[in-house]
Amino acid sequence: MNERRILRLTGHDTKTFLQGLVTNDVNKLEKGPIYAAILTPQGKFMVDFFLMAQGDSVLLDVAAEPADALVQRLAMYKLRADVSIAASGLNLHRGLGVPPEDGYTDPRDAHMGWRAYREQPQTDDTTDWDAVRVAHMIPETGRELTPDSFILEMGFERLNGVDFRKGCYVGQEVTARMKHKTELRKGLAKIAISAPVETGTEISADGKPAGTIFTQSGGHALAYLRFDRAKTAMQAGGATVTMVTDS
Repeated sequence: MNERRILRLTGHDTKTFLQGLVTNDVNKLEKGPIYAAILTPQGKFMVDFFLMAQGDSVLLDVAAEPADALVQRLAMYKLRADVSIAASGLNLHRGLGVPPEDGYTDPRDAHMGWRAYREQPQTDDTTDWDAVRVAHMIPETGRELTPDSFILEMGFERLNGVDFRKGCYVGQEVTARMKHKTELRKGLAKIAISAPVETGTEISADGKPAGTIFTQSGGHALAYLRFDRAKTAMQAGGATVTMVTDS
């Protein structure tokens, strides 16, 4: 089950505080929820989340596992800023199809359905979200998204998770340099796989390391690949792997 924590940020400085930290433009909250991340000063991934304005506060929807570390990080950065961080008491509800009145379309990709925040926990979600993620190349915290990740390699531009015009934030310089001065040689990809293998299995091409396999579903998987070595059939354990290029 997609365990999430929904935090509430309040205080006069909340949006200004977030604007200097996160990869997306907090001013977009006036138009709807956004997807964003906090990076290390070296530009590597720390944690991703959704932000949604709710009255004078901002809801922050984050995976449960890194939530405590995120709160500590935010507290470290806020110094004397007028920002308070607390549990909201809300629960995430998700589904596919047309969003309900209190829901919104997932800002990463409309194929990921809708999200809503309610007082009662959700008990009726039977969606195979891994299958949806694999089909549409959506990485997840703790699986494809790890502390070694660079967000542009993980598709954050495609997923509307980074804004290159907003100005400075932690890790911005490295991210901007990757965008404007280099061609991505490695990154997230969808692959066809002939048989299931263990998550984390190394992919090889002509005996050379070519990547790593992550989430698998229905003969396909998400993988981190070296694109220069992924032009022909590859191997992973006892399986044959080929990169899917139609996404």
